[in-house]
Amino acid sequence: MAGEPEARPTHEPHASMSMPRQLTLVIGGARSGKSHFAEQLATDHAALTRGPVTYIATARHDVDSTDEEMELRIALHRARRPADWTLVEEPVHLADALYGHARHDGCILVDCVTLWLNNLIFSESRDYPEHGVITPPPAFTEEIDALMTALPMLPGHVILVTNEIGFGVVPMGAITRFYVDELGRLNQKLAAAADRVRLLVAGIPVAVKDAPIA
Repeated sequence: MAGEPEARPTHEPHASMSMPRQLTLVIGGARSGKSHFAEQLATDHAALTRGPVTYIATARHDVDSTDEEMELRIALHRARRPADWTLVEEPVHLADALYGHARHDGCILVDCVTLWLNNLIFSESRDYPEHGVITPPPAFTEEIDALMTALPMLPGHVILVTNEIGFGVVPMGAITRFYVDELGRLNQKLAAAADRVRLLVAGIPVAVKDAPIA
């Protein structure tokens, strides 16, 4: 039933258990519980298959950063992750990271698409006008195309976390409107490619899409 928490595995895990490839999109607003829910999905997959979990973090982590808020968020995510998960920090070349770590018995958790898209827009430290047409760097289109090409080809379970930021007022500033529009378009593409989509509302997962039963 929509709105009810995901069922947890009730049977014993099997070593090297073969699982069909699956793409899950977890979407929600700020502090909706989407990251925690995605981490639980990855934990459940590992318990079922005993396969590896790779966590791809898209946040730019600078050890000399003065952004204390971001550093605190990164620290909280690290503390919550199981010690046996493999961490990969990749702020731009997401498709390459996915190709390099996807396995038939494994699970990859990407957190999050929202920051990744931001990194693509500002990857060359570009300045954008407050008004008028926004022209992103070439890497913006190239990396998105590479991701959409990679997703149907990846083995194992891939979980993508993204934000829904289009429920509010239309933002001021051309670059902010561009970002909101492009994230909405990308989320649509990811949802179309996904086998299942879960929307997190106040910590409760709502089933938006499930793969048809063969």
